[in-house]
Amino acid sequence: MSATPREHTRTYYLGKLATELEQRGLTATLRPYPPALRISDPDTALLAETVDCVPMSEGWFYRWSWGELVGLADDPALAADRILHVLATRQ
Repeated sequence: MSATPREHTRTYYLGKLATELEQRGLTATLRPYPPALRISDPDTALLAETVDCVPMSEGWFYRWSWGELVGLADDPALAADRILHVLATRQ
């Protein structure tokens, strides 16, 4: 089974977000199909969240598992900051 161009784009953006999250001390694991990131704090393994990446008319966006948008995929640093903030407030 070969990946579609859309899946390649999604994986590309998720990879950029994973790098940003790991620089902030979080663990980000790419789930291959459908592409999504499993994000957790290594100090609090029970606090985990899944983020995927979806195309919309304004571009590609990161999205929480419950459907709310995290932010533009073109700004993975800002999205990583928002994810870190949400995980931190759940501790």
